Amino acid sequence: MSEQNIPENLYESPNVANRIKERAKESQISLKDLLEECGLGRNTISHMLHGRALASDSLARVADYLDVSVDFLLGRTDKPEINR
Repeated sequence: MSEQNIPENLYESPNVANRIKERAKESQISLKDLLEECGLGRNTISHMLHGRALASDSLARVADYLDVSVDFLLGRTDKPEINR
């Protein structure tokens, strides 16, 4: 398998947490509401900022709630649109 040029910070939990925070702010959604609606604990973002990864099903719920793709939250693309 060939080695791909993947940026080092791609997929890191703190970066994902920051993208979630930025998108929520842009959409005028409070983190409290976001986390409650997605069934996540109130300290989830803090845990992510300290390196704890979010489960894939939880990440998908957050992406759906923010109306963005999981790839956008992971930093794989700067385009938040969802391919449907």
